[in-house]
Amino acid sequence: MLRVLLILILLIFVVRAIWRLLDGVIEGIAGRPGSASPQRGVKMERDPVCGTFVVADRALTLTDGRDRVYFCSAACRDAYRAKTA
Repeated sequence: MLRVLLILILLIFVVRAIWRLLDGVIEGIAGRPGSASPQRGVKMERDPVCGTFVVADRALTLTDGRDRVYFCSAACRDAYRAKTA
């Protein structure tokens, strides 16, 4: 009985993994708006602390004089503030 239950649980995990894989492929092909990757040709800005490139519309920003600085996270923004203060 325990063996059947373990096989059933394993089968559920395998089916769920296949379902998520297929859903991701369909989402990528369809180009749904909920997709995590930005559209082609979107301008990206470089985080001055860690060097990560971020989409300007989704990034955290800070105005430094006349320039706008873009950050990937609050930790990078706070590190930049501490460094420039």
